[in-house]
Amino acid sequence: MLIQTDTLAEKPIYEQLRDNIILGIASGQLAEGEHLPSARMLASELGVNFHTVNKAYDSLRTGGYILTDRRKKALVAAKKSGGALCPALAEKLRMCAAEGICAGMDEKTFVQACADHYKKAKEGGNNG
Repeated sequence: MLIQTDTLAEKPIYEQLRDNIILGIASGQLAEGEHLPSARMLASELGVNFHTVNKAYDSLRTGGYILTDRRKKALVAAKKSGGALCPALAEKLRMCAAEGICAGMDEKTFVQACADHYKKAKEGGNNG
């Protein structure tokens, strides 16, 4: 999986890394149990600070997307089953809906945009 970062983007590099890995998991480019590069190795490959990658990995671990062991090896966690909407995701969707309303979107347009982006994420699309 190719991880891309944009140093000129407003979004911090660690969030870009986190998002790239989540998209890789969602699309199947990263499989359950697959090992990720160490934080030091990935930092070196991308030319970013080790702490930046470590922060992304910490966020992924906290979110349940990856598992880490004492030797700091990271691997992709099993996808959650049941499809229940967790509180954090519900809050993100609520805020996206609010921003859509403020932008003048009607419900049908918003729901269609959500469906389109779900499909893109599942297919491995990396563009917003």
